[in-house]
Amino acid sequence: MNRRDWVLASAASLAGLPLAAQAQGALQEGRDYKRVETPVPVAEGKLEVVEFFGYWCPHCNAFEPALDAWAKKLPQQVTFRRIPVAFSPGQEPLQRLYYAIEAMGQVDALHKKVFAALHAERKRLNTEGDILDWAKTQGVDTAKLADTMKSFAVATKLRQSKQLADGYRIEGVPTLGIQGRFMTSPSIAGSPERALAVADALIAQSRKS
Repeated sequence: MNRRDWVLASAASLAGLPLAAQAQGALQEGRDYKRVETPVPVAEGKLEVVEFFGYWCPHCNAFEPALDAWAKKLPQQVTFRRIPVAFSPGQEPLQRLYYAIEAMGQVDALHKKVFAALHAERKRLNTEGDILDWAKTQGVDTAKLADTMKSFAVATKLRQSKQLADGYRIEGVPTLGIQGRFMTSPSIAGSPERALAVADALIAQSRKS
């Protein structure tokens, strides 16, 4: 299966279990989710959900609206964070961009706009120069953005994201990781909606344990 793009499986072909049943925890390993072979450490006292994504990925773009609405309704004790990944050097500038806008406190203002620029407006954001040219049109301080993209803090985030993706053995995006123990995705579960319902059930299961 291609590391860059997982083709979304047909929801109709995987329609076995209704979402209501999934939400009650009636899940099947291998069909609805995968178990992480070696659990990834999470902070004590936290229940963590991470989304592995790439701005370059059309499936991540399609998943984003539903994911964003879902994430805003998570219980207070659940932390959610996005982890940009790069499967090739050419994807790293966009990975740096996410961590830079995160460091600048601009995720709410720019995250969706990056997706729109790439997938709706068909902008080329392949290089740092492309990114800075686009950012200028959004009123961003491009000198600060350039410095942040090259900063030690962003370099550290890149190393940490690779370690986390390796720990989960991420092979495609978008993928949700739950509590360092489980993974699901639109590709695994069959649709974006089903993946989020499975994630809800895995969160509930993790809270009980």
